[in-house]
Amino acid sequence: MVEILLLILFLIAGVATGWLGYELLPPQILEKITSLKISQVFLASGAGVISSFLGFFFLQLRKRVVQQIRTMPTDLLVSRSVGLILGLLVANLVLAPILLLPLPKEIFYAKPLFAVLSNIFFGLIGYNLADIHGRTILRIFNPNSTEALLVAEGILTPASSKILDTSVIIDGRIKALLGCGLIEGQIIVAQAVIDELQQLADSSNNEKRAKGRRGLKTLTDLRDTYGRRLVLNSTKYEGPETDTILLKLTSDTGGILITADYNLSKVAQVKELKVLNLSDLVIALRPDVQPGAKINLKIVREGKEATQGIGYLEDGTMVVIEGAKSLIGERIEVVITGALQTPTGRMIFGKPEKNPPPNKSQKTTAS
Repeated sequence: MVEILLLILFLIAGVATGWLGYELLPPQILEKITSLKISQVFLASGAGVISSFLGFFFLQLRKRVVQQIRTMPTDLLVSRSVGLILGLLVANLVLAPILLLPLPKEIFYAKPLFAVLSNIFFGLIGYNLADIHGRTILRIFNPNSTEALLVAEGILTPASSKILDTSVIIDGRIKALLGCGLIEGQIIVAQAVIDELQQLADSSNNEKRAKGRRGLKTLTDLRDTYGRRLVLNSTKYEGPETDTILLKLTSDTGGILITADYNLSKVAQVKELKVLNLSDLVIALRPDVQPGAKINLKIVREGKEATQGIGYLEDGTMVVIEGAKSLIGERIEVVITGALQTPTGRMIFGKPEKNPPPNKSQKTTAS
């Protein structure tokens, strides 16, 4: 409705300008006009068509600006606005003495032309400087803060915002990571993630419903524990998929996407976005097991091959033991022979120690 009203206003303004603007035509053209009414209709029609095109262009420009404002982070919007205002202020300070200079009538247009160009030039410079060095505004608002000064100088890097994926919230390990202090900065949860959790919680499938409720419970606990540090981002992005929205939000905020989704993490890397995959973090925190090391394991099940047995380390890493199929249910000493790193985890290979000490069951049988 608003767009139609704006187009009508542009059309009316153009027609009125053409109808009343015939007096501004050069005298040579006015002398050749035989019918005033026809000339006015012609000018009004032409001006109406031109103003309609301008109105359509204005609406498209308005739509783009509104979309950018909606998707732009608040801190970036404020810093760019401040930079633009400072640039315009400098332009007018420079312009003030120039406007007082007496200029010949032949070049009277130089002053307004210089005013327009200087405002555009300094305004763009201020806008771009704020876009690149927006953190220096910290010095203005908090000049006595040592941390603010270090951040402004680029010596201290501020903590990046962390954008949580649905899989991380459902997983629940994010609470332990935050509690240990391994994750710093603001925690951002997109509205699309909350909507997805709500859909899962309302699902008729028991498994999906349990995941959704567990994710909403995790968010509630994070809100109670960290308060304002948890930010709910209500920016509306185009696209039905939550992954697409998270990638766009990560790009706009310059934050780090935290996910347990292997495919999403790879897409983020392709787009050159910062991403932290919880699986990679778990792998990095696992103790390093070297070939030749001895570990005590319980054989819990048989492996794929005929003689293989399977055991697990405390962190869940699977250990494949050759020749241990007959030892299922027993705890033995295993000598590590090698390890295999896969995109989804790590697999360790080993073999029973040649002369393992007899266990209790063997002592009981012998006696």
